[in-house]
Amino acid sequence: MTGRAVDWLNDHLPRPLDPVRSIKMKLGVLLVASWAVAVGYFWWGIGWLPPGTSLTAIAIALVIAQVLAHGMTSPLREMTAAAGAMARGDWSRRVRATSRDEVGELAQAFNRMAADLAAADQRRRELIANVSHELRTPITALQGVLENLVDGVATPEPAALRAALAQTERLGRLVADLLDLSRMDAGVVPLRRVRLDVTEFLEEAVEHATATAAGTGRDDVRFRLRPLPVPLAVSADPERLHQVFANLLDNAARHSPPGGTVLVAAEERSGQLRVEVTDEGDGIPAAERSRVFERFTRGERATGGGTGLGLAIAHWVVELHGGTIRAAEPPGGGPTSRPGCRIEVTLPRTEPVRGEAA
Repeated sequence: MTGRAVDWLNDHLPRPLDPVRSIKMKLGVLLVASWAVAVGYFWWGIGWLPPGTSLTAIAIALVIAQVLAHGMTSPLREMTAAAGAMARGDWSRRVRATSRDEVGELAQAFNRMAADLAAADQRRRELIANVSHELRTPITALQGVLENLVDGVATPEPAALRAALAQTERLGRLVADLLDLSRMDAGVVPLRRVRLDVTEFLEEAVEHATATAAGTGRDDVRFRLRPLPVPLAVSADPERLHQVFANLLDNAARHSPPGGTVLVAAEERSGQLRVEVTDEGDGIPAAERSRVFERFTRGERATGGGTGLGLAIAHWVVELHGGTIRAAEPPGGGPTSRPGCRIEVTLPRTEPVRGEAA
């Protein structure tokens, strides 16, 4: 019998014992049913010679056992075939999981595992493609600048050297983000929490963002920290938290119009610290707000210089602290008549109790 015929039989033959939840009960039903049919046939055919009657009854019992046991074992055979297909790179195979017993639960778990593996393989392929693309762009630009300098087409003037430095810095940011990404996937980054004064921390983050913007030609963007209504403190890892707000402020500066203002505001709400970073750019379309924290997702707001990993890393760091981060509803049109973008970070003010989900 060919493999296709076996697959057709597996898909179309009935499974009369699927409603039974226990495989032990199935075996009991199988034995009782086989015995009952065999004895019934024996009495019905008592006129035959005893040896012939017995052999016939045994044969009928075996046939009935095969029919009833088919539904018990076919998921296991399907899982074996699907596992072989997955080993060859085919992640589309699934097991027919209609049984309600332990084998059915195993089949459902196998299907979930297959779906997870398929998703992980897709993410791996996308990561390789995206990293290759992100590396190729600055390397190509840097190679072009250096070739012009070597061939004498361009002279080592400050403008050419700044262009080469900018591409080198972009490569450095990408490598640093990829290292953070690998630590995130491995789950090997502990938090070193200390008590932070929120005002001092945000002032330092704004000063750093202002210097960074000036060094990258965006010195016309202004950063403003709204005074906190009351002094606030938070238990957090200062290095990791600085990474979050450095990414948010850098994104806000890159997407702000010339002369735009990036506003940072913080307040306490329901025992938690809420910090908002708002710019006056084009904003994020509502359909993309839930996707901006995915890896290599930059959307329509993207301009040059980003790696597509900053917001994914910020999301990871905030979750490590037991908080949340989201793209909130924009504040509305400002002086530039643009919707703007508002990113909201919520953090617990104290360290979660050991054993709580962070």
